[in-house]
Amino acid sequence: MHRAQQRAKGGLRAAAHFVWPSRSLVSGRHHGGDGLIAPEDFAQLTFLGASGCRQCALPVETDLGEANLCGQCAAKPPRWDAARAALAYDDVSRKLVLDLKHAGRRDGLGTFASWMNLAAHDVLADADRIVPVPLHYRRLVHRGFNQSGWLAQGLSRRSGVPARVDTLVRRKPTPTQGGLSARERWRNVRAAFAVRPERRAEVDGARIILVDDVFTTGATLSACSLALKRAGAAHIAVVVLARVVRPSDVTI
Repeated sequence: MHRAQQRAKGGLRAAAHFVWPSRSLVSGRHHGGDGLIAPEDFAQLTFLGASGCRQCALPVETDLGEANLCGQCAAKPPRWDAARAALAYDDVSRKLVLDLKHAGRRDGLGTFASWMNLAAHDVLADADRIVPVPLHYRRLVHRGFNQSGWLAQGLSRRSGVPARVDTLVRRKPTPTQGGLSARERWRNVRAAFAVRPERRAEVDGARIILVDDVFTTGATLSACSLALKRAGAAHIAVVVLARVVRPSDVTI
């Protein structure tokens, strides 16, 4: 009976694939494979992993391991302690990121979480908690989802590190960061985040993984890190799906 059920399910999946062939997350085109990304699209994605600057995830020419720092981080370290990014945010990855961020397309979450887990395996190894960047409750009600929360939960399932989606709270309804200059982004999120009082004991002394979808200027991540540090976090590692590496890609 069990084998018959398996064969029946396999037949249904094959029929569904015939009627609704896979549509690539990257290009949006139908393809004949079983995955969510067409092979030719996958080959064009730029994976960053853990080989870039250890504190901001920007690509660097030479991998020096734990000593790998870009000039900016060496001169002025960020408020977090480490950063890892799965992908470069560019013309190829833009669609899959925006479909998640603005359209709420969830079918790629398992794949995204796996990429993030691979990129951040070293910092996840001794992490205590995964915390997503939060939305203000008004925007959450209007949009109906927080893509950073989805990524945090997916990463938790892949890594085994527990996630707390309500650790941070956005205290004021700041305008969206899209389209703002770097200076405007920093001013926009100043003092916008705080740790919920009932979560402060969990944060105090903990090693936190701070998750977001895209790392652009670092303004939002810095504001969240400051709130976590003030609550006593011992170590903060930023983990994102995509990292902007070219100034022309800042607008998302």
